[in-house]
Amino acid sequence: MIIVTGANGKLGRAVVEQLLARVPAAQIGASVRSPEQAGELAARGVAVRQGDFADPASLARAFAGAAQVLLVSASTTGEEALRLHRNAIDAAARVGVGRILYTSHMGASPASRFAPMPDHAATEDLLRHTGLAFTSLRNGFYASSAIQLLGDAVRTGELIAPEDGPVSWTAHADLAEAAALALSEGGLDGVTAALTGAEALDLAAVAAIAAELTGHPIRRVVVPDAAYKAGMLAHGVPEHQAELLLGMFRASRAGEFAHVDPALARLLGRPPTPFRDVLAAALGISYST
Repeated sequence: MIIVTGANGKLGRAVVEQLLARVPAAQIGASVRSPEQAGELAARGVAVRQGDFADPASLARAFAGAAQVLLVSASTTGEEALRLHRNAIDAAARVGVGRILYTSHMGASPASRFAPMPDHAATEDLLRHTGLAFTSLRNGFYASSAIQLLGDAVRTGELIAPEDGPVSWTAHADLAEAAALALSEGGLDGVTAALTGAEALDLAAVAAIAAELTGHPIRRVVVPDAAYKAGMLAHGVPEHQAELLLGMFRASRAGEFAHVDPALARLLGRPPTPFRDVLAAALGISYST
């Protein structure tokens, strides 16, 4: 059986959908904190199990009988993230899971300026010491994050943010398909190459694409880090979240997310989804190339 954690989340659910197109539903399990929210999956024959990274006993039950487990990384950082990941890895090892797949990041590094990246690197170290077969999927930066940064710039005509750098924005759907292929067909061992989109774009390029798609001019406005943080705090964003976001800008302008790799295209057997297509879909715009 293949168990997918976080199957109620955007990536985890998309992976389950991709698996359902490839393997019988009876071979798929969904580990979720709230099984009642996964009723539709259960109705389609997926084994829905309650599992919480903060509750090791629940994970042992959720992972029982699994040949493979996909660990979708926790949505927190620092020691808390490592504790949750360690719980999941230990539970998988304890019940005899044959292979662990983990959703890492292209920028995973102990020296990164963006807080989640050292966590990913540390989790990869945990995986190396389990003695189990593992695959660390070094996913490209989600294209949806660029869309969040775009915010209401289509309405205001200004994309206001600190100085940034190129990022190889990557579609959730492509990464879900890649994970499903790795789970159903194998072939990826250890830490993968960066699974990225085909181009790296900074926010000026994102603004330009949005302007072309909508027909509304959008100006990229660069503001100092301190001013951007002050604005976030004034709007009620907690200090730690503001610093987390600033870390992303610092890392991108240092080139940490600029690498473009052909690995995802090779795995999918087709070009990755262009950022323009992801943005157009998010904006509800149809266009022809």
